[in-house]
Amino acid sequence: MDIRDLPIDGTYLRDTLFQLLSIPSPTGFTDDAVKYLRDELTRLGISYEMTRRGAIRAVLPGKRQTPDRALAAHVDTLGAQVKRLKENGRLELVPIGHWSARFAEGARCTLFTESGRRRGTIVPLKASGHTFNEEVDTQPVNWQQVELRVDEKVANAQDLMALGVHIGDCVAIDPQPELTDSGFFVSRHLDDKAGVAIMLAAAKAVIEQRAELPVDCHLLVTISEEVGSGASTGLHEDVAEMVTIDNGTTAPGQNSSEFGVTIAMADMTGPFDMALTRSLIGLCREFRVPHQRDIFRYYRCDSAAALEAGADMRTALITFGIDASHGYERIHISSLVDVARLVALYMQSPPEDPR
Repeated sequence: MDIRDLPIDGTYLRDTLFQLLSIPSPTGFTDDAVKYLRDELTRLGISYEMTRRGAIRAVLPGKRQTPDRALAAHVDTLGAQVKRLKENGRLELVPIGHWSARFAEGARCTLFTESGRRRGTIVPLKASGHTFNEEVDTQPVNWQQVELRVDEKVANAQDLMALGVHIGDCVAIDPQPELTDSGFFVSRHLDDKAGVAIMLAAAKAVIEQRAELPVDCHLLVTISEEVGSGASTGLHEDVAEMVTIDNGTTAPGQNSSEFGVTIAMADMTGPFDMALTRSLIGLCREFRVPHQRDIFRYYRCDSAAALEAGADMRTALITFGIDASHGYERIHISSLVDVARLVALYMQSPPEDPR
């Protein structure tokens, strides 16, 4: 079968990412983002079905239906929930997913209540240097040291309750996306809305170029990766191999890069399937897709969730290497295009296990 390096519509990838970032979707609050993706899949002519929990399972038909393969990316993001209505009229929070209160400090956000949306800011307990002097720099950094200041006329817990605020209400953090003239995409929640945009851009290229696929390829969009469950459900039993698209981490001691594709050899759950991973590296070499390898020690993804749930399949992880993961993240737009190229090449390649 002829494998082609398909042209990726970078403008479509960029615009899709901007659109996804504009839709709040912390874990547990993903319905609006899923609706957008359902509409986009319909527009592209890609058939899909919904799982009971609300994840998306789409399919690009291949020459053979089973066994087949899957791509996975998650649309849920980090966020927070209301833990307590405080007597000073502010809100104690607990994080959704694992992220530092250091990056929460100063964040603009939206509080979703039963009575509507309210705007606010997450501030440290000691926020004013004019009042607390050097204590603003020496106070601890943790979620007990921040609170949500709601932009409403509230002075106590009773005022908050009258406003319709309750324990468990969801807080979505503003992404504040920006694409610089130098090509850097800076935003919160690139993990993993960039991965979803990559998946759609690769699928669009396959459809428009009428590329033949050797086996069916499922596009799985999960909604709970940030809390660990992710692709533990939603896969067809006949999926023999799955490649997850997610963020890599550029930091001291890591080999990831904000350019090209970063191929993960292992994460905290152990090595990925060596044969499948090496086939992805082989595609990068053959078609000159810039790439590097890395291992992530404090990281897990949809592939890990699927294996831990008992899925009997080969798994791999390809990433776009972002700086400051789970904070104000940054990636070069060329990297997103390179990952999409590899995804499209993988979909056209023969399955690793000919059985």
